[in-house]
Amino acid sequence: MARGLVLGGGGIAGIAWELGLLSGLAAAGVHVRDTDLVVGTSAGSIVGTLLRTGTDLEEAYAAQLGPVPATERAVPFDGASFFAAFAEALAGASGEQESRARIGALALRAQTMPESERRAVIGARIGSPEWPAARLVVTAIDTADGEFLAVDRDTGFPLLDAVAASCAVPGVYPPITIGERRFMDGGLRTPTNADLAAGCERVLVVAPMGGMPGSPLGPSLEEELATLRRDGAAHLVLADDAALAAFGTNPLDPATREPSARAGRAQAERIADEVRAFWG
Repeated sequence: MARGLVLGGGGIAGIAWELGLLSGLAAAGVHVRDTDLVVGTSAGSIVGTLLRTGTDLEEAYAAQLGPVPATERAVPFDGASFFAAFAEALAGASGEQESRARIGALALRAQTMPESERRAVIGARIGSPEWPAARLVVTAIDTADGEFLAVDRDTGFPLLDAVAASCAVPGVYPPITIGERRFMDGGLRTPTNADLAAGCERVLVVAPMGGMPGSPLGPSLEEELATLRRDGAAHLVLADDAALAAFGTNPLDPATREPSARAGRAQAERIADEVRAFWG
């Protein structure tokens, strides 16, 4: 495949930033939706689905600046407690998959909104689309055994369910039931899962969050980029300082939508030439 686009996770703020960035690039004549492969994780699964199902980027950006829909209600999120619970669950784990399974057990125990409510939230964002003909991969993890899945139209999952699973932050949102299995956020392995685009000649990686070196759950972003560069070229766009400030301490808060979208749009203006030179 010639080109791949990777869209990483970053909560509600990440969705808004990615839409601001991609719409800004399009306004500058850099149309990254014209690609052979889109890989979306968590927030990126939302944006990737919107790209692949023909959503107008300018309209999607404008929607981030408007009133927050009633479906986008805030959820409690304490970052310190969140990561402390992860650290406790991971103590003594052996290997990446076992580590993910331990977080899966945590996700299954957590008190969250009902699955039906969470599906409605995701449906309000993307509708109820069929899988597009153009290649789209979204990521999820089985809570039972920590298995990582790259889900596409051949997997047999409804697209809405696959995206809801990819956005199921453990301990915050409910795992999503598909068949007899329950799935959680694919960003638990890495925030981008960029290595799924290996084999493309050129890969643009758009990442609200870069991840943590030395994570016991999966490879680092640096390792993923090295994988991509063995047989091709990769260009990374990380959220800049202004965007990170817009994300604040709770990127799951709908109040971050407008400032994050504006930060993405402003960043696009600054990087359009370098992305154009890479993308061709």
